[in-house]
Amino acid sequence: MILKKRALFTLPISLLLIAVIVTSFFLMNIKPAEGKIAQAQKLAEYTKPAVVRIVDYAVVGWQFDNLNDTEVIAILDQLNFQSVVGGTGSGAIISSNGYIVTNAHVVEATQMKDEDIANAAFEQLVSIMADYFKVDYETAYQYMLSYTKYTGIKKVLKVILPGGDVLDGEVKSYGAPVNEGKDVTVLKIEGKNLPTLPLGNSDDIQNQDNIWVSGYPAAGDSDLLSPDSSLVSSMNAGQISATSKKTEQGSPVIQINAAATHGNSGGPVINEKGQIIGLLTFRGDTVNGQEVQGFNFAVPINTVKEFVNQAGVRHTKNETDSLYKEGLELYWGGYYKHALEKFEAVQRIYPNHSEIKHYIANTEKKMSNNKTLWSDYTTIFYIVDGVSGLLILMLLVFTFAFKPKSQAVAMAAASDAEPANPAPAQAPPPPATPENTLADLNKDGKIDVQDILLALQEQQKKQQKDDEDSGNGA
Repeated sequence: MILKKRALFTLPISLLLIAVIVTSFFLMNIKPAEGKIAQAQKLAEYTKPAVVRIVDYAVVGWQFDNLNDTEVIAILDQLNFQSVVGGTGSGAIISSNGYIVTNAHVVEATQMKDEDIANAAFEQLVSIMADYFKVDYETAYQYMLSYTKYTGIKKVLKVILPGGDVLDGEVKSYGAPVNEGKDVTVLKIEGKNLPTLPLGNSDDIQNQDNIWVSGYPAAGDSDLLSPDSSLVSSMNAGQISATSKKTEQGSPVIQINAAATHGNSGGPVINEKGQIIGLLTFRGDTVNGQEVQGFNFAVPINTVKEFVNQAGVRHTKNETDSLYKEGLELYWGGYYKHALEKFEAVQRIYPNHSEIKHYIANTEKKMSNNKTLWSDYTTIFYIVDGVSGLLILMLLVFTFAFKPKSQAVAMAAASDAEPANPAPAQAPPPPATPENTLADLNKDGKIDVQDILLALQEQQKKQQKDDEDSGNGA
């Protein structure tokens, strides 16, 4: 009875403590909620810090010997007696120590022989003169050839990071420009903890897979934009249109329908996992002299990997990428306190990250709406669980192991009274059967009135005899 009363008290408390333990385990294992952010937006934010603009050109100096031709001299003076051969393109950082993949034709100007650079610059100069003087190209060519020679060539290869840094680029592995071979090159810049993009597998791509092209298209530049806008890459969505086309030299290419133009060359083509599956290389033919969007081609990333391996590049995960992505996930989920910690960690190891200042500022503004991240309280939960478990054990012992005091005393007394080796108990004798007070004195087989009379006579005789014996003895 007493045990039942104890259980009514201890079992509800034990169940409550068990509920506390279960709740703590549930809270500890809750993953941060994901914000309602589209996959394309996530990819854009992941990609931007690792997409770079590449500027590659050669400056050719001129000397013009016909001092009497003041008009040509005046034009050359406006050009500062120089011609520039080259252009801009895009690329992607693939290692935290500064390796970049892009097209070979993006850096073609600095890879040409000086003589070839001078010839290309001279043809450019002749075209300017022919247009200005309204003469045919051949006439202008022969005239300028007679009086012009180049005085020197300066080659420049720069990589502009999204954070604004302008660094010298060095070619580590070089393929060949479009229509000459595999349009791939690997560059190297000085740096550490740089943001990167992972390489995918172009053998896994399928027709109509969703893709995004990232880079710095010339069509996205404008004199109306601020100077710092030139540091912001563009991302255009599309699908894979064909997977098995090849160039005239037999190199595989991927056809895509994402919009792209001059300046996008060398820019990464990204899949839904955020991996590079190709580099934009050239566009389709013009129609009636006009570019037609939606017909562009990319070098498969598995072709690019050939040159990456030649350069000895090893793509490894780095802290900048992991901290930045963790911060973004927390930020999008509303965990601003923890997002700020991640973003500040990125800023410490890579201060010129293009997106960090922006996200730190926005996170600080939203701090008042911060959500609770229960995993922060893991240590407290473990302590609470340990204490709860100990209390449950104590309650169970109290309920079932300890007997009431009075019952224990009675049992102990009974134990002391019993011999060490008690003899086996004997069964009690059966109750005696009462005897008849009358007998069948006349031997007729029954007890009746005659037997009673005979018994009385016998009693009288016995009494007389006793009296006589008593008298004689006196």
